[in-house]
Amino acid sequence: MTDPNFDDRKQRAAAWFRELRDQIVAAFEAVEDSHTTGPMSDRAPGRFEVTDTKRHAPDGSDAGGGLMSVMRGGRVFEKIGVNVSAVYGQLGDQAQRSLTARKEIPGLEDDPRFWASGISLVAHMQNPHAPAVHLNTRMFWTPGAWWFGGGTDLNPCIEYPEDTADFHATLKAHCDPHGADLYPRFKDWADEYFYIPHRKRARGVGGIFYDDYCTGDWEADFAFTQDVGKSFLPAFLAQVERRRGMAWTDADKETQLIHRGLYAEYNLVYDRGTKFGLQTGHDPDAVLMSLPPFARWV
Repeated sequence: MTDPNFDDRKQRAAAWFRELRDQIVAAFEAVEDSHTTGPMSDRAPGRFEVTDTKRHAPDGSDAGGGLMSVMRGGRVFEKIGVNVSAVYGQLGDQAQRSLTARKEIPGLEDDPRFWASGISLVAHMQNPHAPAVHLNTRMFWTPGAWWFGGGTDLNPCIEYPEDTADFHATLKAHCDPHGADLYPRFKDWADEYFYIPHRKRARGVGGIFYDDYCTGDWEADFAFTQDVGKSFLPAFLAQVERRRGMAWTDADKETQLIHRGLYAEYNLVYDRGTKFGLQTGHDPDAVLMSLPPFARWV
């Protein structure tokens, strides 16, 4: 039976993802403004272009949407997308099979309604010494089940061990108040999830990842997901500040472009969010905004 409190909970979750989006967009535009010396500082500071995204059911009726915010060609960020959405409708057979392959969802065949909201971010940097990054947090609801998922991972093409250590330390500090077991468990999950089997390597240096997260206490699980989102800016911006002013060579840029090829392969072949977004009819430009502006394969 559907819990009547979930209408309020859906609104709160969607509002939080939008608030986090606003914080991140403002912080990244401030980074662009403050980059006044070093490589690319002679450019105009980058700004986000914001587009409404719409999703329609097969019969043409409204099925939700969101905002796609993309910055291209900035001083620090070569391309970054920050998307938020709240979508709803009925799950088709393929999407149902995708979900029930991971977990049992009572009554889904008889009542395939769903609601989902989240934030998704991918940043590709101008400077090869500055790492690319991914963030996603989301809530999913069906009449028979609800859960949270998401995480963040760092994707340097030129790794600096101190950056990796600091990124993970910040994530751990935000996870630990919710249970000492969460960071190590979700770190291991990220190492497994963000692995590219056909390349036999990870796409980056990891982070945290979790899915189907439901302890039965919605408030506690929402608070944890909020703290995952709150960890992002301090975890990532520290690495940007260290690396954005470094000089780079043509060889460094080549290394970056080849590494981006790995990122594109992963997102197109393995990423669950990409698959689900395309299966459920979301705006393909919003779903595929994670792809880098340029990449190279050898």
